Amino acid sequence: MKQLVLLGGGYGNMRVLLRFLPNQLPEDVSITLIDRNPYHCLKTEYYALAAGTISDQHVRVSFPEHPRLSVKYGEITKVDIQNKQVHLMDQDPVSYDDLVIGLGCEDKYHNVPGAKEFTYSIQTIGQSRKTYETLCNLPADSIVGIVGAGLSGIELASELRESRTDLRIKLFDRGPRILNAFPERLSSYVHSWFDENGVDIINKSNITKVAPNTLFNHEEQIHCDAIVWTAGIQPTRVVREMDVEKDQQGRVVLTKYHNLPNDEHVYVVGDCASLPHAPSAQLAEGQAEQIVQILLKRWNGEELPNELPKIKLKGILGSLGKKHGFGLVNDRSITGRVARLLKSGVLWMYKYHNG
Repeated sequence: MKQLVLLGGGYGNMRVLLRFLPNQLPEDVSITLIDRNPYHCLKTEYYALAAGTISDQHVRVSFPEHPRLSVKYGEITKVDIQNKQVHLMDQDPVSYDDLVIGLGCEDKYHNVPGAKEFTYSIQTIGQSRKTYETLCNLPADSIVGIVGAGLSGIELASELRESRTDLRIKLFDRGPRILNAFPERLSSYVHSWFDENGVDIINKSNITKVAPNTLFNHEEQIHCDAIVWTAGIQPTRVVREMDVEKDQQGRVVLTKYHNLPNDEHVYVVGDCASLPHAPSAQLAEGQAEQIVQILLKRWNGEELPNELPKIKLKGILGSLGKKHGFGLVNDRSITGRVARLLKSGVLWMYKYHNG
């Protein structure tokens, strides 16, 4: 019996399970999924969990059940490619024939002193719970600093504004305008929403240091009662410590078939993979679709195609609270209630198909 081991129950490996189960998995293959949590987490919704507008239950989806799927819970400490084993904290190693690494990412602090020690995070469900507890317990008129005005920072700031209208929110953005890489129409719309709702955007910011309840922006000291870091990501420590080729962002370099150049039995999906697009749940799912087809062909002894089709990304959707949103779909900018309804619909469909 071949052992396919999936590391991490994120978007990529959930799509792998969805395609193999219930009846596409060859009879001579069994799957072991390893994750620290006993459920799949909707990471794209952690901002709302941290802001307190949804409950913990809303970001959890049960793993599928199948006679040849076993789910193992634990903290992964090392991937031993030479011996084809995955090491877990305080547990026996797990052996594999084929491995799909989908361990996601963690915050990148860009060597800013104090950033890791004195800021809160929304990268894991546990960190998001802790951030929620802190933000929820702040007294009225407290100042919340959010470092990083990418999608996560924007959604957290807008959701927190609706959850706690009594808080003073400062959003620190490195660019000359918010969402600098997006069309100016989207940027202006989001900026206007924040202006109308009393969120202070600090453009061209450069956070050089973080101390307890203090941000240093270009050396100017800014008091904050709580600071949330959403200013960049990097692969998890386990992947960073793997002795494999990586790109400048620390992501694993892969062949066109999504496996290591010197090992066709080890695949990497999602945030840890070096790809021409920015990491996203959509990209991880597109990768997973192709990995499933490659595994099936290799297991059947079939020849692989010379080229794989390009992964098509439908676009990006972001929320501004519960009633407004923004997005770029098929290179077309959309704003307002339509964008928010689209995002809600995508989330509902995802939970419906995976729940």
